[in-house]
Amino acid sequence: MKTPKLAQIKNFYKNKRIIVTGHTGFKGSWLSLWLSNFGAKVMGLSNNIPTTPSHYSTIQLKNKITSKRCDIRNYNSLHKEINKFKPDLIFHLAAQSIVKKSYDSPYITWQTNLGGTINLLEVLKNYTKSKVVAVLITSDKVYKNLEVDRPYKEDDSLGGFDPYSGSKASADIAIQSYVNSFMKNKNNNVLISTARAGNVIGGGDWSEGRLIPDCIRAWSKNKKVSVRNPNSTRPWQHVLEVLIGYMKLAFYLSKVKNLHGQVFNFGPKLKNKFRVIDVLRESKFRWIKAGWKITKHKNKFKESKLLHLNSLKSKKTLKWDNSLSFKESIRLSIEWYKKFYEKKNNMTQISINQINFYQKIIQKIEK
Repeated sequence: MKTPKLAQIKNFYKNKRIIVTGHTGFKGSWLSLWLSNFGAKVMGLSNNIPTTPSHYSTIQLKNKITSKRCDIRNYNSLHKEINKFKPDLIFHLAAQSIVKKSYDSPYITWQTNLGGTINLLEVLKNYTKSKVVAVLITSDKVYKNLEVDRPYKEDDSLGGFDPYSGSKASADIAIQSYVNSFMKNKNNNVLISTARAGNVIGGGDWSEGRLIPDCIRAWSKNKKVSVRNPNSTRPWQHVLEVLIGYMKLAFYLSKVKNLHGQVFNFGPKLKNKFRVIDVLRESKFRWIKAGWKITKHKNKFKESKLLHLNSLKSKKTLKWDNSLSFKESIRLSIEWYKKFYEKKNNMTQISINQINFYQKIIQKIEK
């Protein structure tokens, strides 16, 4: 099929009934806002609001979509909401996504990341009310990290030493198992694909243990942020880059049936290997009083130093690619937080403005 333009993607989502699990989270709230802006009828399912502050609360998302309290660990509750809403599409983002928390609460992490995903798969396995396209999001940390300077491909070995990585890798395997065991029939109502992406940056993330949120918490109080590994590299990409990938995947999955069961990586360009110190220095251009100190404190838990994804499959099959430069991604992130701390801005409109800005960049590339 021809490469779809943004206008076609927008038209595809207009009036679609869409469930987003984990809509109160950082990525989930941005995705829900964007889909709502496309004219979709969005219902969010989440057990709680994971952080205070939160992007979800700041943009008053509950006024733009239907927000339901639903614990994905509860099969009956999940089954009831999905069958009642009759979605056209599902984006599954609900998860316990912080490595440190997975050590503090391993049981909850496994229950949520693996058990919750299996509950969703059980609902979809027996779903007959309508056709459904489902994009299930796992993580870049599903890969068995060999600490080598080589990007991981979709067919690389899965694994994970910490509870978060292990539970996400297990969820990924569970998805593949269910698809191959129960959803290969040609008359199957459900089409599923898995998306793997790492931590993303952007305004409205207040998760603990992530670089920019940790920086903002310190800098907003005129304090220096403590940095453990200044030379560690991470797949720095803006949240909107990953989300357009998820939306393109769902679009293609609905049109190209042989994508059912396939896995796609969404990571920044392979040449873009920026260190923690690079993020700090670039952020200082936007947050003048930004400061940091290097600490030799060692974590009690294992922390990966190198982790990059090979996203050539997404680029070739889905026509997806990063549109923002590293500097633009940092600028959008820091400027969002600055607007928030000015306390005079409509943060819903600020977020929509950033989505519109990003869409204009895509449209320029399309010409």
